[in-house]
Amino acid sequence: MKEQDIQAVIWDFGGVISSSPFESFRRFETERGLPQDFLRGVNATNHHDNAWARFERNDIDLQGFDQAFADECAALGQTVRGREVIDLLGGTIRPAMVEALRRLKPRLKIGLITNNVASPDSAGLNPSGRDEVMAIFHQVIESSKAGVRKPDPAIYRMMCEALDVAPERAVFLDDLGVNLKPARLMGMRTIKVEDPDVALQQLEAWVGFALRD
Repeated sequence: MKEQDIQAVIWDFGGVISSSPFESFRRFETERGLPQDFLRGVNATNHHDNAWARFERNDIDLQGFDQAFADECAALGQTVRGREVIDLLGGTIRPAMVEALRRLKPRLKIGLITNNVASPDSAGLNPSGRDEVMAIFHQVIESSKAGVRKPDPAIYRMMCEALDVAPERAVFLDDLGVNLKPARLMGMRTIKVEDPDVALQQLEAWVGFALRD
């Protein structure tokens, strides 16, 4: 496929457009004497139906998440409340990613698929400026409103239908491999965002024009 065949770029938010929470996770684990990557391990266990999955589908509220996450940690021999983890997730917006969105929008379709929560008590999840960035996209799908979350293939199909684009004509960026796999199996090109500059360089190669100065 040639670069000109790309018609849409689909984005994740946290860890892609905003900074990753994993650094905050590591600091918290060090301060609390938890095993390294313990929090990521909790979130990866039974990832379709664990506390995070239910919270992001809006199946439980913040109080329910607080207890359910604590129960999952207790089963693994540690004591962590869900509310403590919420405080680690704010992050900051990455200006280079926002600039890329602004350059993409006039030329290609852009969509956002974000696993988020609807609880009014969880404002700490959202970085400053999030709403302004959300408004740039042609289409936005939020797990808490759609009742489905990544990596369920249904949410990727929903976005392709909303953008009226075939998966083979789309690029998807996410910071988690588990979320990229279903998109790749559908035919999308995928970019795992670890270093934002590297990710943007790869995206520029696929869309065929500059996204940075």
